[in-house]
Amino acid sequence: MRNCYFFFFFPILLTVFGCGGDKNKVDGFFNFNLYSGITSLDPAFARTQSNIWVINQLYNGLVQMDDSLNTQACIAKSWRLSEDGKTYTFTLRGDVFFHDDKCFNGKPRSVTATDFVFSFDRIRDGKTASPGAWIFNERVKQDSGFVALNDSTFQINLVKPFPPFLRLLAMQYCSVVPREAIDFYGKDFRIHPVGTGPFKLRFYYEGEKLILEKNPTYFEKENGKQLPLLKGLSISFIESKQNEFFSFMQGDLDLVSAIDQSFKDNLLTKDGELLPKYKGKFVFQKSNFLNTEYLGFRLDTVGSPLQNKYVRQAINFAINRNKMMEYLRNNIGAPGVSGFVPPALLSGKKMMYEYNPEKARILLAKAGFDAKHPMPAIKLSTTANYLDLCIFVQKDLESVGIKASIDNVPPATLAEWKMQGKAAFFRGSWIADYPDPENYLSVFYSKNIPPSGPNYFHFKSKEFDALYVASLAETNPQKLKSLYLQMEEIIADEAPVAVLYYDETIRLIATRVKNLKGNPINLLNLKRVRIE
Repeated sequence: MRNCYFFFFFPILLTVFGCGGDKNKVDGFFNFNLYSGITSLDPAFARTQSNIWVINQLYNGLVQMDDSLNTQACIAKSWRLSEDGKTYTFTLRGDVFFHDDKCFNGKPRSVTATDFVFSFDRIRDGKTASPGAWIFNERVKQDSGFVALNDSTFQINLVKPFPPFLRLLAMQYCSVVPREAIDFYGKDFRIHPVGTGPFKLRFYYEGEKLILEKNPTYFEKENGKQLPLLKGLSISFIESKQNEFFSFMQGDLDLVSAIDQSFKDNLLTKDGELLPKYKGKFVFQKSNFLNTEYLGFRLDTVGSPLQNKYVRQAINFAINRNKMMEYLRNNIGAPGVSGFVPPALLSGKKMMYEYNPEKARILLAKAGFDAKHPMPAIKLSTTANYLDLCIFVQKDLESVGIKASIDNVPPATLAEWKMQGKAAFFRGSWIADYPDPENYLSVFYSKNIPPSGPNYFHFKSKEFDALYVASLAETNPQKLKSLYLQMEEIIADEAPVAVLYYDETIRLIATRVKNLKGNPINLLNLKRVRIE
């Protein structure tokens, strides 16, 4: 049975927020759909994009990212870092209040440093089982990690310096929540959120409709105007991307994020631009997305030709990424020819693997394989959503003498195989947990081999590990960038991956919507959006 809050208002709200185009839209409300649904409105479980998008409207943290990925003040108006790089001290604003809720017995409740101690301790408490616990585990001191020096001063004590830490604090996992609400609602906190954000809960019929309304006591202002500028948000849960698109075209939705593959040729040119017939009907927005799509090799698969570095390099040179992007992606994204870290995060990288089938054949011969001594067939594991890409790669590999079969498996199966080391050659993607090159390069650190981390390649390099460890303690930006570039060169040479492309996001936005901006982490920021 679905959970329903304020169920006695449901018939009225269906009338007010129902389907039928612009005539049924409520003035000042922004309408969007989450086709994959929501599992929780508790920031401790801000794991999926759908959860994150809504949680970002309901909660705030110490700091936040702007659309250019700069760390900005939020509930913390200022902060300082100790000389040894291990202690962050935050000074909090005094005008931030939690949403009005019955858990507070009708009294306004301001945010204090103690609330952050509670919220962060809750994240890393095993009883909470938060997937965001990794942010603090082995980074923050166990006993004295979070300290409220007074109501407006909050301190975090690290085990050792970690330069990207401030960026981690901008993640939605690190939102502040009140103890009273957790105690009052218990497990139902997941569907009855109480935060500090620009919008607050008005109505939630789980799996059907979620209505958020403007928070009248929100603390942020811009140009003298209190945020948010919208009256509220109306969120639907249409499960089909095709039906979502049709609803957008009928005027029921103000936003579509990512288009269904079946529509791409009807909407986009081969250069990834909107077809002329649609111009003026809606806004077409394209942004860099910190997502690297790749093919991965498990390097310790006994008896596999993929253990040979020259074979892995040959596969990299054999893939015509430019052609793949044009025919399969309408050039949405950029060919993955310059390393694992997206260029948007790490500039100055050289081209590492341009398309060169002749060089691929030379490398295969160097590995001992040619027409007289063909390489044993390999198996590429993937999921249905990426089958077309893998078939494309299969044909490119065949053209240089590499036979590859394709194993199409459910996503859960592939995830399990990668974790258990059962896939020797597999398709994968790495979406940034936080916008820093370290997040990408940590994937190759030898101590992150499963189950300890996401090094599904079982890649081990003493030289790489030494550079990675050095980067964690480096605070000079130029020296840090040099370390990152050296690590990228090692990855390119050892080739535990074949990067396919660096992704981009596409948004279709109703013309009545103003000031909705994109960003490389595909976060939905609505507090500055207005309807005209």
